Amino acid sequence: MLYSGLNSWERFQYCFLPMKFPYAVSALCLLVLAACAAVPRPSPHASVQVWLSTADGRKQLAREADVAFDVAAGEDTIIDIDAGKRYQAMVGFGAAITDSSAWLIEQRMSPAQRDQLLRELFGRDDGGLGIDFTRLSIGASDFSRAHYSLDDMPPGQSDPTLAHFSLTPKIAGTGADEVLPVVRAALAINPRLKVMASPWSAPAWMKTNGSMLHGTLKYEYFAAFANYLVKYVDAMAAAGVPIFALTVQNEPRFNAPDYPGMLLSAGARRLLIGEHLGPALAQRKPPTLIFDWDHNWDIETEPLALLDDPLANRYVAAVAWHCYAGYVDAQTRVHDKYPDKDTYLTECSGGGWKPMRDDGLLTIARRLLIDSVRGWSRGVLLWNLALDENHGPHAGGCSDCRGLVTINSKTGNYTRTVDYVALAHASRFVRAGAQRIESSAGRADLDNVAFRNADDASLVMIVANSSSSTQRFVARERERRFAYTMPARSVATFVWR
Repeated sequence: MLYSGLNSWERFQYCFLPMKFPYAVSALCLLVLAACAAVPRPSPHASVQVWLSTADGRKQLAREADVAFDVAAGEDTIIDIDAGKRYQAMVGFGAAITDSSAWLIEQRMSPAQRDQLLRELFGRDDGGLGIDFTRLSIGASDFSRAHYSLDDMPPGQSDPTLAHFSLTPKIAGTGADEVLPVVRAALAINPRLKVMASPWSAPAWMKTNGSMLHGTLKYEYFAAFANYLVKYVDAMAAAGVPIFALTVQNEPRFNAPDYPGMLLSAGARRLLIGEHLGPALAQRKPPTLIFDWDHNWDIETEPLALLDDPLANRYVAAVAWHCYAGYVDAQTRVHDKYPDKDTYLTECSGGGWKPMRDDGLLTIARRLLIDSVRGWSRGVLLWNLALDENHGPHAGGCSDCRGLVTINSKTGNYTRTVDYVALAHASRFVRAGAQRIESSAGRADLDNVAFRNADDASLVMIVANSSSSTQRFVARERERRFAYTMPARSVATFVWR
């Protein structure tokens, strides 16, 4: 339109130009006056879009009727939203592309099925999940089809120069060969996808017990293990997959009984990061970030002990957490002591245990999407992207874990799980770069978190009603208010501009 490139003052001048030049522009000004009168103004009665899921499964991401900003000013407000008060910027939401997930996608799906699934998971068109963040294992995890590292050697032999390092493991059929094609395809769909990676164990020859299971890192191989991680970053970059961040050990305080693992104390991680890995990665442009801990909420003294060390502290960008033990408020306590360090939730799996078995929707929504993000998480990752009908394949570890999707290993067809539904309440609507904004806590059984998307300034609020009865709330954002009554045990996402 005629006025579209003008600000308010310029429109004012343009519309009253006839006062200075009454004959030359009077006809033109009549047109401009009409245009000025037609300038849209934000309406306090604009509508709010609503997507709803219920724990009983009767509604799953159901698009409900829009809600109007029409609540009377005298009504009590339960949730106050202040888009001007902003906190952390989000990297994204997603799940890990484990070896098992990649193997199923590459080996058990047709090209058409694979393309459909990956577009749904990593795209946003046509209601895609919109995954912006994922995690890989460096070598085998429990969700690989065999145990391996990226530099396996025969018993009694070592390779301190890493001459035998390779992204392709010597053991065939692990699922590792399928990871790169899947990640590349995901990046082609979503070029903003951030990829982090974690080792479950150093190569066996670097460890005190000579095994991928149990043990810890030998002191004489600290430099070699740091170089091993750097070689992984460089090899992945050369293969077209930039690694956004690393942790030095998955769950460093857990001795897994039947899958790769390695104990790595805070003192060992301080030495590894401060003297070896940190200086090496700092030379990369852009540098791959280092996250510490990558373990549960129950031992916050571990990341604090590392951050208390000045040398290691300078190289650590964030603390990574898992959900399997402890309470989410550990994130806030560590953040409050070191507010310059970011926070991420890097693993939490759905599965056949309480509360995930009976209450997956509410557990994921409340603990991860709401509480963890209110506790400063910039990213939230569930565990397996995809598993089969038998909760696998896997080599040890969890026998009843659940992926975002279940792929039928015989037909290649897939179904969406409750984890997919819960994650979608954030990942579909909260885009990379969105900032968490202020929202009041509300009642104990009505949790919420709110965001402002950077690209279009839309506001997003996720609300979880964990009570066994309906709950009505009023949300207020500046002079606007809307009311909504949530069904018992439900999750809703609200979007407005």
